[in-house]
Parts: sequence; structure tokens; C-alpha cells
Amino acid sequence: MHLIETRNLSYVYRGNVTALRGVNFTAGRASRIAVIGPNGAGKSTLFKHFNGILKPTSGEVLIRGEPITKENVREVRKFVGIVFQNPDDQIFSPTVEQDVAFGPTNLGLDEATVAHRVDEALKLLDLEDLRERVPHHLSGGEKKRVAIAGVIAMEPQVLVLDEPTAGLDPQGVAGLIEFVNTLPRQYGMTVIFSTHHVDLVAEVADYVYVMDGGEIVARGTVEEIFARPEMLTRSRLDVPVIPKLIRSLQEQGVAVKMAYTLEGAQKALLDAYIRRP
Repeated sequence: MHLIETRNLSYVYRGNVTALRGVNFTAGRASRIAVIGPNGAGKSTLFKHFNGILKPTSGEVLIRGEPITKENVREVRKFVGIVFQNPDDQIFSPTVEQDVAFGPTNLGLDEATVAHRVDEALKLLDLEDLRERVPHHLSGGEKKRVAIAGVIAMEPQVLVLDEPTAGLDPQGVAGLIEFVNTLPRQYGMTVIFSTHHVDLVAEVADYVYVMDGGEIVARGTVEEIFARPEMLTRSRLDVPVIPKLIRSLQEQGVAVKMAYTLEGAQKALLDAYIRRP
């Protein structure tokens, strides 16, 4: 059974603006899934269907095989946690600690359980030293970590991150990659994230959906997707730097294996150098 499944999902905003067209999407347990596409592709609209923020114009959304209803939407939002692109949309409490505690408190948990979850979330996101700070006085990267911590404290099984690298410096992006890779491995959590920056995808995803014009135009493993540069170009996406470099070397006669990550490229180039006569 899929944790999340959409079947022929379509959505039309007021004014007859079609945002999604027949989207079929699945997410399994402990998965790392990237949804890539240019701005306006429909990524955020798709994500807002995963926990009932939006209702389909047609088609359906299933969570653990069950459609989202008025009766179960509260449970769905415990199961699927969403972090929006702009952290200011989710941060509103006087202190970081209170903001992270808001979600689990509203789940009706007892005080001791809430305190434990807050401590764990602050530790996981490296926010322990900021617990008494006013969130709106923090940097953009710190705000984003607070927003993520608030969702993590609710202990969802699926974490959805909408453009999580927006506004982050290189150190913040590296920290986010490490964090995302920890969740499936250590906590069995599924992570779904969107981006139009393709270079980080191979570091943090096992499976990729490509969206354009409200549709899924391609799906597959990292290797399958990035082996199709023409499709990426048609979808107004760049080809990642590392496979682009490897492909260029291959075209010049260098016997080097394809790679998609920095670590993979290092190994491929060293192997090619060692084999060289």
C-alpha cells in the first residue's frame, strides 16, 4: 500500500486557471522523492493536496489507501506534515520553543510528551541554542529550520518540503541535505521535496518526478531522469553539472563511467585515471 497516491488528480483555481492535469503520483515508506520543475509547474499545488489543504477538482488523493474526508483530515495532517516555501507562513509564536511546541500541543498531547518532542526536534535541527529567541528576528535559514522543527515535532510519517533550499546559503543547503538523508534511514520517514535546482537532486533523492504545465512529464530514478537531457531542456530545467561534465568527457573519448553525485564523479574519474595506459 502506498503512503500517498493521487489518481488522475486535477485542480482548477478560481478564474478557470488549471494548475494540475491528471496527475498520478505515489510515495512509499522511507522514500526520498524529488518533484522537480520550473516555477509555475504545479508543484506547490500538488503538495497542498497531500494533507487536504486543497480538494481535487477531479480525481482523488489516497492516504494509506483511504480518501481524505472531513472525518479523517485531522489524522491525515498528523501523518503528512508540510513545510511551506516561506517560513513566515508557519512561524507566529513569541519564541522558537513555543513555536515548535504549537503543533504537538494542538494534537492534545500531555505536557511531558510535548516537552520531549520539542527537545528532540530542536536537537535534530540544531536549534537548541535558539529556543528562547524571537523567531522573526532569526535569519532566513534559521527560520526555515524552525518551521521544519515545528512539523517534525508532530512526528509525521511523511515530510513534505516545498522548495526547501530557497533563501539558503551553501552551508544551509549542505545541512538540509544531511538532515533529509537522515530521516528515512534513522526514522523510517518518507521525504518529498520540490525544487527547480536540479544539481542537489542526486544527493538527496532516490526517485524523481518531473512536472511542467501541471502535468507529470517524466518519472524515474535519478539515473533514468538525468539520462534524458532533452526532456529536461523541454521542461525548462538545467541538466545537472556533474552528468553534463561526465557526458562531455565521454564525447571527447575519455573512458569514464557516468556519475550523478560528487562522490560518484570522484570515483569514476579516479577509476578512469588508474585504467589509463
